[in-house]
Amino acid sequence: MHKIDEKLANVTARIARAAEINGRSASDVALLAVSKTQPADQLRRAYQAGARRFGENYLQEALDKQDQLADLDELEWHFIGPIQSNKTRAIAERFSWVHSVDRLKVAQRLNDQRPPQLGPLHICLQVNIDEEPSKSGAHLTELNALAHQVAQLPNIALRGLMAIPAPDKPPRASFARLAAALAQLQQAEPTCPLDTLSMGMSGDLEDAIAEGATIVRIGTDIFGPRA
Repeated sequence: MHKIDEKLANVTARIARAAEINGRSASDVALLAVSKTQPADQLRRAYQAGARRFGENYLQEALDKQDQLADLDELEWHFIGPIQSNKTRAIAERFSWVHSVDRLKVAQRLNDQRPPQLGPLHICLQVNIDEEPSKSGAHLTELNALAHQVAQLPNIALRGLMAIPAPDKPPRASFARLAAALAQLQQAEPTCPLDTLSMGMSGDLEDAIAEGATIVRIGTDIFGPRA
C-alpha cells in the first residue's frame, strides 16, 4: 500500500494533468481531502504531505479531530455532510466552509450563530443535480429563490454550488448542468462571490475539472478505502 504522501502526490498530479488538458491552471482547482472516519494521525500525515483543506461529514468526529490537531497552522475545515438544525452552532463556530446547505432554515441558523470575529462563513448550496428521491439537495427549480434569500444573510458568503452525481449515470453531464446553474446564478446575483463549483471525487475528478470544478473532494485516493 502506498503511503499517504505518495497517494496525495498522485492525486495532485491527476489534478494538474486534467487542468492542463482543459486549458486551465492547476492552481484554480483546490484539493479537499475528505477525511471522514479517518483518525487524527492520518490527517496529520496528510498535512505533513501538504494537505491543508479537510472535509468532514460527522460533526462530533470532526470536532474531536480539530481539538487533536489544534497545533497545526493553516488548516481549513470544510463541513460536507448533512446538517441537522441542532448542530448548526458548532458548525458555524468551528468551520470555514459548509458545502451542504440545501434549505433556508439551515442557512439562517448558520448566519445567526456565526461569531462575528470569524468573518463570513463560506457556503455552497447543495444541489440534487439528478433529482434522486433519496438524496439531499435543492432542486434546480428551487435554486434561484434559495440563492437569492441566502445572499441577503450578512454573516454568510454564498460562494457556489455542490453536487454528487447519481452513481448510475455518466457524471460529466451532471457536472455540466451544475456549471450551467452556477453561470445562471452569477447573472442573477452579481454582488455575490459566486466562484465555486464543489464537484468531483476520486473516480470522476477529471470529468469534474473538465466542466469547471474549483474544489474536488477526494477521500479514497488519499486515505484508502474506509473501514
